[in-house]
Amino acid sequence: MSNTDVNRAKSGTSTVWQIVGRLVAAAVVLAITAFFTPGFTINNIWTLIIAAVVLTVIDYLVTKFTGLHASPFGKGFVGFALAAITLYVTQFFVAGYSISWIAAIIGALIYGVVDYFIPGNQSM
Repeated sequence: MSNTDVNRAKSGTSTVWQIVGRLVAAAVVLAITAFFTPGFTINNIWTLIIAAVVLTVIDYLVTKFTGLHASPFGKGFVGFALAAITLYVTQFFVAGYSISWIAAIIGALIYGVVDYFIPGNQSM
């Protein structure tokens, strides 16, 4: 195996662990946000995991196509609005996940605060 093949293999493994880390961090932040946000419910652990995957995919697609990161503190008001919209839209893709508009706005604020304190870089 050449050095290029080894670097590619390491990079692939690293990318997988980045994705797994991002999903775990998203699930933790989402669970904390749902716990502290009135009007935001997640029925069980499987709903939480699926919602974390959906949120991560939506965030990835928004970032990929617009260049904007849906982080409440990432891009100021635009990031905050994207985070609230992302939290709200996720309910249409995940059964057992429900959130009102007001809860999405409050949740985006809490999500941003909790996300700020979770260690590690979650960007891919």
